[in-house]
Amino acid sequence: MFVSFRISRTVLAVCTAVAVLICTGVAFAVNASAVDASAAPTDVPAGSIKLPVLMYHSMLKEQKRLGKYVISPDEFEGDLHYLKENGYQTVNVQDLIQYVKIGTPLPAKPIMLTFDDGYYNNYTYAYPLAKKYGAKIIIAPVGSYTDQFSKKDSGHPSYSYLTWDQITEMMSSGLVEFQNHSYNLHTTKGRLGAQKCWGEDFQAYKDILQNDVGKMQTEMELNTGFRPTAFVYPFGAVSDCSDSILREMGFQATFTCLEKMNYITRDPDCLFSLGRFLRPSGISSEAYFRKIGLVSN
Repeated sequence: MFVSFRISRTVLAVCTAVAVLICTGVAFAVNASAVDASAAPTDVPAGSIKLPVLMYHSMLKEQKRLGKYVISPDEFEGDLHYLKENGYQTVNVQDLIQYVKIGTPLPAKPIMLTFDDGYYNNYTYAYPLAKKYGAKIIIAPVGSYTDQFSKKDSGHPSYSYLTWDQITEMMSSGLVEFQNHSYNLHTTKGRLGAQKCWGEDFQAYKDILQNDVGKMQTEMELNTGFRPTAFVYPFGAVSDCSDSILREMGFQATFTCLEKMNYITRDPDCLFSLGRFLRPSGISSEAYFRKIGLVSN
């Protein structure tokens, strides 16, 4: 997955960096899973709350389709069961904002479950399991995909994306929170996600980001009555000025694809550039959670 340029030298030393030409400049793809997530960090803020964030994408039953970005419903249920058995409680972005702003308590062992892109199979498989376990999940759909499949060809787990009706239904359950994944920046053609191109004028970039992300904000509000509070960077591609532009737009949190643990404080800055651990198929829940540093008691 593509991640932020703002990566420490320590992380780069243990990651595999691959240069990708984009916008006549260079973006970096980093194998963030090479990081030892269980290693104790040396800069944990005093009194902070440890928050692991998991990153899911598509979910299918066909074994031959499973892989790095597609897991099975059984694997997801295994994760939910493991978390419940080990005392973890799911939270969403609003929970974090309420803690930061007014001190509303978070659970003793909070965890966040995020789904990128807005696949229809999230509605088919993940949503019923979230209801079964009473788990909160966060879905970040791509607006242009939702518009497209709201008009035709919806209802296919293997390739369709969510419709506005399905988003509204899930939102009304109180278990599914929806955030902004751009309207039409989920692409590598001409630009890597929402990243600023090499040599691009700042104002031009700001206009592009505000127009696209703003369109998704408007679409969400018109179709659901909810205005997202967080932006999920497509491919995790982020530039130094991206967060500041999104702050100006009113966003209170952003998510990257950098695999790191988060530490939540009462400082609003802690909600920007949150890291997430990719959940691939082919590894048991216990082994996966041990790998990212969530060892059972």
